[in-house]
Amino acid sequence: MKRFFVLLVLIAVLASCRSTKTISKAVSKKEKDTTVNIVVPVKVGADTQQLIQTALQQVEKNHISFRTFSAKVGVGYKGTDGKGYDLNANVKMYKDSAIWISVNAILGIEAMRLLITRDSVKLLNKLEKLYTARSIGYMREMTSLPLNLFTLQDMIIGNPVFLDPNIIRYSTGNGVINLLSLGEYFKNLVTLNEADKSLVHSKLDDTDPLRSRTADLSYSDFETNKGPLFSTKRQIVVSEKGRLEIKLDFKNYNFNEPVEFPFSVPKNYKRN
Repeated sequence: MKRFFVLLVLIAVLASCRSTKTISKAVSKKEKDTTVNIVVPVKVGADTQQLIQTALQQVEKNHISFRTFSAKVGVGYKGTDGKGYDLNANVKMYKDSAIWISVNAILGIEAMRLLITRDSVKLLNKLEKLYTARSIGYMREMTSLPLNLFTLQDMIIGNPVFLDPNIIRYSTGNGVINLLSLGEYFKNLVTLNEADKSLVHSKLDDTDPLRSRTADLSYSDFETNKGPLFSTKRQIVVSEKGRLEIKLDFKNYNFNEPVEFPFSVPKNYKRN
């Protein structure tokens, strides 16, 4: 149970290789092999290079900056065993400092409370009365992803993650712009809405030929009610040996309002 909730929160509420893509099928082996082969940068002309720089500037312009953020999120989860779960999460963040998450299970009972800072991960498993405290490296162990506080905050807020400035492919058509970046950990095929340059899809594939990690993140139902262009519905599919499908529905959210991070460990809780 503890591992299920940690995986759910650290991979899904996010935010989040997060974004983030609606993708409903796992990437086939053929598709993964094709993408893995795209590792050699191609020379681009001056005109294409200028288009790439313009697109990256627009992505930076759409980057959501915040001091604090809070949201109520509906989470739909489906694991490798095919079983589905519907949960609700309350999320609070202070920029570059902390992420606080409370997960409610059946009948609104709080099942877990999580506090992530720059150097630690603290978990209250209220169903099993268990307290776990780990270093920030715990997230990598549990998710097999190179996550830290800053990456998770970008996932949750809806900013692109693992988008390296080393763009090796650029294309347009059907109202979208596609950018393929090659970074240290992932090849990231990012799809932008050509009209407003909003992030609509991100497909991550491992650069390590000995691994087959993939993540598809889809973003939809954008709003500007609270200022920034914000995706209120997202779907995430993470695959390696198993497969996780997660849907996120941001039902209510606020920027730059006062937030608190209540986190106290009851005396009767076991410590792990």
